[in-house]
Amino acid sequence: MEPGGDSGCWFLYYAYGSNLLRERLLLRNPSAALCALARLQDFKLEFGHHQGRTSSVWHGGTATIAQSPGDEVWGIVWKMNTCNLSSLDKQEGVEDGIYVPIEVNVHTQAGKVLTCRSYQMKDYVSGPPSPQYKKVICMGAKQNGLPTDYQEKLEAIETNNYTGPVQIMEEIEAAIKAEKINSA
Repeated sequence: MEPGGDSGCWFLYYAYGSNLLRERLLLRNPSAALCALARLQDFKLEFGHHQGRTSSVWHGGTATIAQSPGDEVWGIVWKMNTCNLSSLDKQEGVEDGIYVPIEVNVHTQAGKVLTCRSYQMKDYVSGPPSPQYKKVICMGAKQNGLPTDYQEKLEAIETNNYTGPVQIMEEIEAAIKAEKINSA
């Protein structure tokens, strides 16, 4: 599954939504380390509400991937310690049946194919993301240098114009601020 032969300790996770942003992922999964930028072929990015219910965390639709021949989704491969597998599953709502873990083969810019864990929303109704959720995805795409045309596609996503508080956004912004202070 992984390069280097220490498969007992590590797994590769392919992020295409809010976990593109390092600070977002590290809130709950401190072992995550950037492995590669990668492209998932024959899938497209969609936003939806699990069973028609709006995300209580993000107040809008959340990202998922759907098979779509000829399309592609760009994202990040994170190398993570297996001790974070349960926290990642929990963050993705696996036990609540919102997302289901899937295995995907992604292509890195160096031309390697990596088999990664990713997540797909089950049983969803299409719906736009909140501006805050879209912002985190766009920040993550920019932070990691995803292709410019893909970043432009993300920037063009319509939102639901939600303007209320988003608790997780405050946590992410605090983490980014703390990081700037620590690196100053």
